[in-house]
Amino acid sequence: MKRLLIVAHAPSPNTLRLREAAARGARHPDIDDVEVVVKAPLEAGPEDVLACDAILLGTTENLGYMSGALKDFFDRSYYAVLEEKQGLPCALYIRAGHDGTGTRRAVESIVTGLRWTWVQEPLTLRGEWQDGFVDRVEELGLYFAAGLDGGIL
Repeated sequence: MKRLLIVAHAPSPNTLRLREAAARGARHPDIDDVEVVVKAPLEAGPEDVLACDAILLGTTENLGYMSGALKDFFDRSYYAVLEEKQGLPCALYIRAGHDGTGTRRAVESIVTGLRWTWVQEPLTLRGEWQDGFVDRVEELGLYFAAGLDGGIL
């Protein structure tokens, strides 16, 4: 059984909907051999990363940067997982009130340092809230878990 870790900041009802959508997609009934673990960034740590086979990150755009909670997760986990988890498949979604560019750049920089492997381009959900954001994140969770289940990742 493979383990997909979802670490996503959800400070509002809408961002909680996104985190739940990622988990719902990853737990699709057609996916048999993937265990999905969902944690808020302040609850997740290096032991969670060391125990997973892939990681899906979610963050809000805060002042043109990732959430402080996700940054804290990286600060606590970076060196503890650096050597052990190189090549870890990862994906990212960003809930951006503006353009999300700074947020994406910051997370990409850390992921590059960790030598994790992107499974797709980061998903940036820009502008005013749209209910379609939920569907896009659910699809991201589904495809990520399906790739892990199918041995592609």
